[in-house]
Amino acid sequence: MKHLLVLGGVVAMVTAAWLCVPRPLPAQGQMLANGLLGPVPIPPGNPQTDPKIRLGMQLYFDPRLSADNTISCATCHNPQTGWANHNHTDTGIRGQVGGRNSGTIIDAAYMRFQFWDGRAASLEEQALGPIHNPIEMGETLENVVRKLNAIPGYREQFERVFGTEANTDGIAKAIASYERTVISGPSPYDRYLMGDRGAMSREAVKGLNLFIGKGHCNACHSGPTFSDQQFHNLGVGMNKPNPDLGRYAITRDPRDWGAFKTPGLRNVAATWPYLHDGSEQTLMDVIEFYDRGGIPNRNLDPLMVPLGLTGDEKQALVAFLEALSGPYPQPTAPALPPGPPGLEAPGQQGGR
Repeated sequence: MKHLLVLGGVVAMVTAAWLCVPRPLPAQGQMLANGLLGPVPIPPGNPQTDPKIRLGMQLYFDPRLSADNTISCATCHNPQTGWANHNHTDTGIRGQVGGRNSGTIIDAAYMRFQFWDGRAASLEEQALGPIHNPIEMGETLENVVRKLNAIPGYREQFERVFGTEANTDGIAKAIASYERTVISGPSPYDRYLMGDRGAMSREAVKGLNLFIGKGHCNACHSGPTFSDQQFHNLGVGMNKPNPDLGRYAITRDPRDWGAFKTPGLRNVAATWPYLHDGSEQTLMDVIEFYDRGGIPNRNLDPLMVPLGLTGDEKQALVAFLEALSGPYPQPTAPALPPGPPGLEAPGQQGGR
């Protein structure tokens, strides 16, 4: 009866199309709460235009935005590796190794906060962060602007798109506009949700019910992105001498001590390794971590408790997570505007 009441409440709020969905599973009501991705949120101050997106794509792939002209956004967020990379943590200029996993750009446009600690509230703000991070691209914003204005092809595009020479506001808006095109398409889960009962395997359907049942994964991995857009302490790294304190370093709120953003799960099978420090290599490793109840510490989220999952149940959860994989853009790097000596584009004669 409880499941039927939940189902009835949800169906009353969805469109008539859902009424055509075949007889639902007992968990269907909660499943609908995750739903499909809606239109990409576009801020009023940065409307999408084709010229701006093309400019943003070039900037995204251009290593000249880094101090030594070797690192681009695509270095750590590579389209060919799920718009992330498979290193545990990022590597920046001069081989410097950071402390956090790169995360993916796929569907980042739907996230309320950017970075693991949520220090950026928009893609525009996020786009500038790695440029002047000394461990990542290691450049100053002032020097990036100088470089771009010294490259005729960029100077002309900024004039055409923004009516000004290159500046930090335009750089941020162009890169963010491009990143808003990196959206995942329908996954087997989405097709299943829309009524195709053959879209997911029996094991994946079992995993779905575990995801919103015994595993209580849906408590945090909720909504169309499978993220509650909040911050939680799972205990990751809390057993180290100097643990990364995550959100607490931004807010200084004791409730945020050791807490990190809940990542979305769409296409999660393509973006290993996992957790903010890349400490878990496979989806099964992550499930084992959750099954143990995380790592005890003074601020462990109360939802982190041992789950008592069987081996078959763990495999079913992996199958469901794999069923969240849909198509996503995998472009090749664009041709970049040639620059003067010292600012040659990759592949430019006499350049790097």
